[in-house]
Amino acid sequence: MIEVTQEIIGASLRIATPLALAALGELVDLITQGTISGRIAKDVFAEMFETGEVAASIIESKGLKQVSDTGAIEALIDKVIAENQDKVDEYRGGKDKLFGFFVGQTMKLSGGQANPGMVNQMLKDKLK
Repeated sequence: MIEVTQEIIGASLRIATPLALAALGELVDLITQGTISGRIAKDVFAEMFETGEVAASIIESKGLKQVSDTGAIEALIDKVIAENQDKVDEYRGGKDKLFGFFVGQTMKLSGGQANPGMVNQMLKDKLK
């Protein structure tokens, strides 16, 4: 959120912000509810700032809703594990830093839309 604040402050020095406080509140609510991730919120905020459009309509029109379906995330994780068995063996052999690799690959497969918290927990369970 620091980046969002910096962007608002910087832009407000040049022009009045086109965003209503209620619109920003809606964006924060969507993050809190788990509808979108913080990463997706950055993109939505930038578009809100440029166009004045509300967050919900941007998310809907661009298909940015966060994926929280356990089955869908599990399928992505299974694919990452199957395609990277050598790294799985290294991870299980003690290379804990590879965990970030698995998270990154899963998020990449989901187009950044998988719920990061769920991805982390499910990966921990699968990589035991």
